[in-house]
Amino acid sequence: MKPFVFFCLAFYSVSSLFSTEANESPSGFTVDLIHRDSPLSPFYNPSLTPSQRIINAALRSISRLNRVSNLLDQNNKLPQSVLIPHNGEYLMRFYIGTPPVERLAIAETGSDLIWVQCSPCASCFPQSTPLFQPLKSSTFMPTTCRSQPCTLLLPEQKGCGKSGECIYTYKYGDQYSFSEGLLSTETLRFDSQGGVQTVAFPNSFFGCGFYNNITVFPSYKLTGIMGLGAGPLSLVSQIGDQIGHKFSYCLLPLGSTSTSKLKFGNESIITGEGVVSTPMIIKPWLPTYYFLNLEAVTVAQKTVPTGSTDGNVIIDSGTLLTYLGESFYYNFAASLQESLAVELVQDVLSPLPFCFPYRDNFVFPEIAFQFTGARVSLKPANLFVMTEDRNTVCLMIAPSPVSGISIFGSFSQIDFQVEYDLEGKKVSFQPTDCSKV
Repeated sequence: MKPFVFFCLAFYSVSSLFSTEANESPSGFTVDLIHRDSPLSPFYNPSLTPSQRIINAALRSISRLNRVSNLLDQNNKLPQSVLIPHNGEYLMRFYIGTPPVERLAIAETGSDLIWVQCSPCASCFPQSTPLFQPLKSSTFMPTTCRSQPCTLLLPEQKGCGKSGECIYTYKYGDQYSFSEGLLSTETLRFDSQGGVQTVAFPNSFFGCGFYNNITVFPSYKLTGIMGLGAGPLSLVSQIGDQIGHKFSYCLLPLGSTSTSKLKFGNESIITGEGVVSTPMIIKPWLPTYYFLNLEAVTVAQKTVPTGSTDGNVIIDSGTLLTYLGESFYYNFAASLQESLAVELVQDVLSPLPFCFPYRDNFVFPEIAFQFTGARVSLKPANLFVMTEDRNTVCLMIAPSPVSGISIFGSFSQIDFQVEYDLEGKKVSFQPTDCSKV
């Protein structure tokens, strides 16, 4: 256990942690999601071509998975967090403390902890804005080892400080990214409806990190992680009663100059024509992630079954590519190549393995992902990208580099409203023009 600069603790009842300011926390609100390659993002690089951005995003997708394989132990047990958060695709702004301090975080359906870098920091990655100073906030409060939120951490994630404060340790799948600090409570605020309205959630649990590291990502522009996963300390779990345990997003196509939308509560509910729903599966050994059961993929009139019924794919907004189990992927790819009647070309948009020459009047077959109870038909724009010279098309689906882990990624979810109903244990899809949401 590393030494910490400790804060004076006040003792309080656990029930007080869950109090809310009803007049500031409506049953529904909407925030902006900024794609990291959008002109609105601080990470935007105008010198990159669209193909280069696709390649970089594909490499980030692989990085979220391919470092996990060497972490599997003899029992094939996966690490605390499979997906590496700093390689996520979407950012969101929020405000922490009183007075409120703006933070920019990765919005992560693959993480269940909210954390920011705090001062005084023993070892932090560089960031361009000042660290959050908890002693300057009138609403900051560390939790104790015996408090209810501390018990929500896994045994390997928690420790007890000399003064009885709860210390969290989160390690991610690349072995180098981590956050360690005080599990605390604070007021979180979000701009809703383009800043017209502000919603506040006091006494929210978050990690005040004094030892942090994030690799690969240009970390100086990042200040933390906003966990949207299924675990008990994620944002959506903490504010679940206020939002009906529901949230949704609608992701714009890559290169859009607008922001995608992340909706909570009443505003997240999708209804009307074209809505299909499939069971959400939460696995005890990976409680952060939202699993779905993919029964088959259809290519034109041919069905390629997965042969699995146990929740075999993670739906994730932070991984661009869709990854399928290796043997299933090659069966699917063979059917697709047969339907397209094309010869594959190599090393066009590495690391995308399925690329072929484009020709005018090309007819793409209908492709649908058949989840249990929900047939999700994907347009070519959800499946393929074209090089700038318009000579080559590449498939945005690849074989998974990690045995046993498949991902339904964000590219396949573009222009769908995707609703997560944690209470009803289902995920719903509706084809939508997300620019009009």
